Amino acid sequence: MTYQNQTSIKAWAEEDRPREKMMMKGRSALSDAELIAILLGSGTREVTAVELARQMLAKANNNLVILGQLNLDHLMQFKGIGEAKAITLAAALELGRRRQQADAQQRFSIKSSSSAYELLAPVMADLPHEEFWIIYLNRKNDVLNYKRISIGGITGTVVDPRLIFASALKENACCSIILAHNHPSGNVNPSESDKKLTRQLVDAGKILEIDVIDHVIITDRGFYSFLDNGMV
Repeated sequence: MTYQNQTSIKAWAEEDRPREKMMMKGRSALSDAELIAILLGSGTREVTAVELARQMLAKANNNLVILGQLNLDHLMQFKGIGEAKAITLAAALELGRRRQQADAQQRFSIKSSSSAYELLAPVMADLPHEEFWIIYLNRKNDVLNYKRISIGGITGTVVDPRLIFASALKENACCSIILAHNHPSGNVNPSESDKKLTRQLVDAGKILEIDVIDHVIITDRGFYSFLDNGMV
């Protein structure tokens, strides 16, 4: 069996090559696979960079969030993806995540639990481990800052209430906070330890005059709000 040179991108019509297509039509005209192909630069002897990108997306259910969850070792399991290409792709996906985070912080005022989810989902929803974050708000519920307090494993993370309120007190204009952590399993329901911790932090906040107005559990399938469910 002999291969024809049909898998070479250079053999395609100029308007079908990802780089040339971007130059001619703009980046919004490219599919996810074509954008990934530009990052990869080349494919293999058997498949083009675009076809390789399509294979990767297919394994991720054509979901960039799922693709962003893959670590370097997982990415390098694809034939034609070495360390350099895996690092390039992972870096691009991380930049996309950080851009979402930066854009969100600039425009955000928390009006509901869904606002909190929209703010934090880009940085938390696809994590393979648990993290605990705090959103710091002023009197108008504008976001002053938000940051990670602790990192845990697949099933949990240890949270020190002293660290939470110490960090809140450092935000001079902070009047209230929203607690948030993720469930990598995708289960949005709070555990008994989640409920206990929330009660402790709400009570501690009353003493320090820092309102804990919600605790949001983030997953890639949705979220759970303690406020919406009458638990704060």
